[in-house]
Amino acid sequence: MPSVEFITSLQNPRVKQLVKLRDRRPRDEAGVFLVEGYRQIVRALDKGIPLTELYLCPEWYLGDQGNEPALIARAQAAGAHVFQLTKDAFAKVAYRERPDGLLAVAPQWRRTLADLEAQLAPLSRPPFLLVVEAIEKPGNLGTILRSADAAGVDALIICDPVTDLFNPNVVRASTGVVFSVPVIIATSEEVRPWLARRHIRAVATTPSATDLYTATDLCGPLAIVMGSEQYGLSDFWLREADARVLIPMAGQADSLNVAMATIITLFEAVRQRG
Repeated sequence: MPSVEFITSLQNPRVKQLVKLRDRRPRDEAGVFLVEGYRQIVRALDKGIPLTELYLCPEWYLGDQGNEPALIARAQAAGAHVFQLTKDAFAKVAYRERPDGLLAVAPQWRRTLADLEAQLAPLSRPPFLLVVEAIEKPGNLGTILRSADAAGVDALIICDPVTDLFNPNVVRASTGVVFSVPVIIATSEEVRPWLARRHIRAVATTPSATDLYTATDLCGPLAIVMGSEQYGLSDFWLREADARVLIPMAGQADSLNVAMATIITLFEAVRQRG
């Protein structure tokens, strides 16, 4: 076990700051965010994310406690300052109902469309992108990230974001793939011409479409475009998309949860693309 600093008081300034980081404004002001959970922290380290602080509480560990010391040593070797909290102090800073005794602080980042080609992994041939507009719920955005990772998309482009990419529930719901899927933040007005210049078809999903998603060509350079939970896609995307597709609904519901609709559409594209 590497050397650690012990924190016992619930009034400790670090404990208070961790609680504040649940909210967006303090996160943005500090330029950091929370990463809670063994799997999420491992995935951050695997991708070279420079964790600045790591907080632990062995009383909350799950399982046989065989993996945590190696993770802690690895984080410290990568430059993280390590702190051990009491069980009550850790319960105060954790946002999970049942924490696993590991919580890290990492720096935020922001990637643009220019970064997608200049700094990130090159687009596949043909490109395969996912564009989401104004997603509202952190859990949905995290699940969409997992789906994008599983489907092998080149990048997730978030247009006109409502929820914060660095919300703790986004990180949790993504199971840490937020660190591995390139995520771009841009406006819809920036993204549409960027796609057009690269001859990437924008296929919008909407209940008002007449073409089934399974009957539409999803091969070639592709960007699947998904709308918000409450309002669906904006008039801009419905007007500007190269194609509009429908997921048929057999029951009384007129739409699916956006994360579920994303999974269905992505894996139809995966099927068609072989």
